[in-house]
Amino acid sequence: MSTGVFARPEKLHKRKVQKHNRFWTRRSTIVAAVVGALLAGGGAFAASSWVVGLNSGSSGESQSASVQNLTISAVATPSASNLLYPGGTGDVVATITNPNPFPVTITAVQLPVNTSYAAGYSNSTLTTAATGCSSTTSDVTWNFATGASGSSHTLTTPLTVGASGQANNPLAVTLTNDASMGSTSPSACANTFFSLPALTGVTATGGAATSTTTPATDAWTS
Repeated sequence: MSTGVFARPEKLHKRKVQKHNRFWTRRSTIVAAVVGALLAGGGAFAASSWVVGLNSGSSGESQSASVQNLTISAVATPSASNLLYPGGTGDVVATITNPNPFPVTITAVQLPVNTSYAAGYSNSTLTTAATGCSSTTSDVTWNFATGASGSSHTLTTPLTVGASGQANNPLAVTLTNDASMGSTSPSACANTFFSLPALTGVTATGGAATSTTTPATDAWTS
């Protein structure tokens, strides 16, 4: 009987030890998993904090656009407000077309000689020549043109033509009183439309800029 009495506590003790060991085994497993996760996270953070430099000469490639000339054309719209008469000046109406993929700003124009006259037409589309009012007899020139071809005249306000395909391209502009009719202009040039002689050039630059709103008004005054 004595053996049976002392046998039970030993069994109970063993069961407690086994439960205790299983508890710590599970707890150790959980702690190990958590520590492993923290170590893994810590390892990832450490790797992302490594400083990485750049080799000398590292670069990329770009390309600039080509440059194309502007086109200035005579048009009837908007109609001129100041009309020519012998000894007086009148408005010139034109459109400026920019074929470039960037805005172009014009600051001055270069004029032909003052003996280069405009041709007269009986219609605003400039397709029917006016009898007796030709480029040899009209006495209509660009105002302030001189005896030297290519004289440069600064615009009162720079004109910026939008990039190709963008707003304000073509740009319609009225050049106030920039045509001149000599006092000897024949009567055949009354009630006539004129195609001014070709400009010899412009002073213009290409680059980022806010385009001038069409239709615009501008001039050179000397």
